[in-house]
Amino acid sequence: METNLPALYLGVLLILLAAVGWFVFRQILRTRRIETALSRLQAKLKQEKGTAQEYFELGSIYLNKKLTTQAIPLLQKALKTAETDPTAITAPIYNALGYAYFVQDQYDLAIRNYKEALSQDPAYVTAANNLGHAYERKSLVTQALEAYEQALGADPNNAVAKRRANSLKKRIPA
Repeated sequence: METNLPALYLGVLLILLAAVGWFVFRQILRTRRIETALSRLQAKLKQEKGTAQEYFELGSIYLNKKLTTQAIPLLQKALKTAETDPTAITAPIYNALGYAYFVQDQYDLAIRNYKEALSQDPAYVTAANNLGHAYERKSLVTQALEAYEQALGADPNNAVAKRRANSLKKRIPA
């Protein structure tokens, strides 16, 4: 039994190293894909006018990199470009713009954009959750609860909305 112990430890170590290697490799590929998209979009949009989708993608990349001040003008440009394209879907753009304002603690602008996203797509659960969160930050409990209930109306299994709505119901006097 003692002779098998080093082999067992070595086997476990190799499995752990393989798992860590796999996760590092995946992260490198993901980062490379994002950086490639960033470079491609930046180069294209410097040379010519882009589509609403391209401005939205670049703005989203900046949001993921936590560069909200660079993301906001791109998202606004995406909305402006979408005005001339009847096939453009603007709800995700409004939601992303709301998120950018939310991160900057500009809750009124965030709320306005989340509401616009929901007016474009009333079943947009992410925007409803985000709206509820923004209302919570402004200590507007009733409005936050309404937003979470709207999210639950579109997706009754939404764990975030369930948890937040239950928490808010405890805070509202009966």
